[in-house]
Amino acid sequence: MTGKHSKTVADNWFKNNKVLITLFSAIILLSLAGGFIYHNHLEAQRQATLRYTSKHFNKNVKIFGIKVGGLTINQAVTKINKNAKTAATMTDGKITSMKLDGVQVTDKKEITKYFKKQHTAFPSDKKWNFADSTLKEAKKKLANFYNAKTTYKVGGKTFTLEAKKLFKTVRYYGGQFHFTDTSTLSAKLAKINSEVSTLDKSYSFTTPNGSTINVTNKSYGWAINNKTAIPAIEKVLGSDTATVDGANYIYGKGYSTYGTGYTTINNGLGKNYVVVSIKEQKLWVIKNGSVAVTLNDVVTGTAQTSSGSSDATPTGVWYIEYKQSPSILRGTNDDGSSYSSKVNYWMPFTLTGCGLHDASWRTDWSKTAYLKGGSHGCVNIRPSEIKKVWDAVEMHEPVIVYDK
Repeated sequence: MTGKHSKTVADNWFKNNKVLITLFSAIILLSLAGGFIYHNHLEAQRQATLRYTSKHFNKNVKIFGIKVGGLTINQAVTKINKNAKTAATMTDGKITSMKLDGVQVTDKKEITKYFKKQHTAFPSDKKWNFADSTLKEAKKKLANFYNAKTTYKVGGKTFTLEAKKLFKTVRYYGGQFHFTDTSTLSAKLAKINSEVSTLDKSYSFTTPNGSTINVTNKSYGWAINNKTAIPAIEKVLGSDTATVDGANYIYGKGYSTYGTGYTTINNGLGKNYVVVSIKEQKLWVIKNGSVAVTLNDVVTGTAQTSSGSSDATPTGVWYIEYKQSPSILRGTNDDGSSYSSKVNYWMPFTLTGCGLHDASWRTDWSKTAYLKGGSHGCVNIRPSEIKKVWDAVEMHEPVIVYDK
């Protein structure tokens, strides 16, 4: 009886609590289902975070001074190129950063390297500040440049050039200096040029016959070439080179645009030159300071032509532009007709085409021939005497022509 009674009691309990049991079971099932759903939700959030951090910078990241937190690599490249200051400017010794318009500061490859360094699987508050090495270099270069100075040697004299006194504003980017204003340096070189250059200069000269005259350099001589000297000085100041050889940065007139007579000897004439006296109709060739050739009866340009004009040989200091043998001289006569004359030796020295040459057609070699029957401006030399002049004269040697 006891066994049957117990079974009856249990059956009655289950019957009476069937709803409760069902409800309890449902609660358990719901709890299990909720836990599964919550787990899936957390996993989804984790995966979303991983996807985000794999493509976006952490929030406290700067590159070249620009905040890139939350940006993708491409977005960071665009923002940096638009806003980064990667160049430096020095004004009166003060150095500041500057932005270069239109200049590509960085690229995706470079920014990807920074991205990998700061990347974490989950968001990080760590601060990163990736500095631009080029900006650091620019500031260092400018600081050194401000105190730089060099020795400028030109025309036998020495001048000290200091960067801080010559340039108010200098920029550095792209691995080199950029000068926005060279007016102070130009003015400095102009002052030096007036002191040492020989182009267009006048000075006293002692002729072979012992008289002292005043002559002026025309095509002969040299002057400082600012177009080449300024970049050279800028370069050596930027590299802190000790000296600048000014002889490498000069110019001249005529056939030799480099310049002639770069010497301090005899007012720049040196020891070898040609002298022509219009009044005496004489020519001398000086070698090593002594008379090597003397011609007593040359004929210079016609002093007064039939039209009333003059073909006189231009006075001043010129130079032998080149030597040519043989040669054909071409020009225009006073009446407008053309001439063509063959010569065996031709040595032009003026900017207008006057030179030394033999004149086989000439019969009048008198001291007064030049007054009305001279040349078109050249110095005519007897065919029998031209060779010794040719042999003694060298290209670029000065030719002094005077009328006293």
